[in-house]
Amino acid sequence: MDVVYASLRRKDCGELPPGEASEVVGILWAHARPGDGLQHITVRSQDDRVDLLLYLLTRRTADGSSDPVASAHTLIARGHRASPLLSRRYHPPAPETC
Repeated sequence: MDVVYASLRRKDCGELPPGEASEVVGILWAHARPGDGLQHITVRSQDDRVDLLLYLLTRRTADGSSDPVASAHTLIARGHRASPLLSRRYHPPAPETC
């Protein structure tokens, strides 16, 4: 299993929305696909962002490599594009980095 840390930055750093963590978890699960290998999500609200821990099945390609950061970024970006709540409340996820 791979664990990936990511954050979504808020557009407005005002009052924390009640139930924010469960909303983000629900949205990401709603947009997860079987190929994402998503097993569990932990969310923690901060003043300017939500921090995510995504637990993913380790997926190896034919050459034996695995890229859990790319998988997590794809899932978060998909959820952000598809969810009016995420796109209204948070900046788009930053491009994945090495």
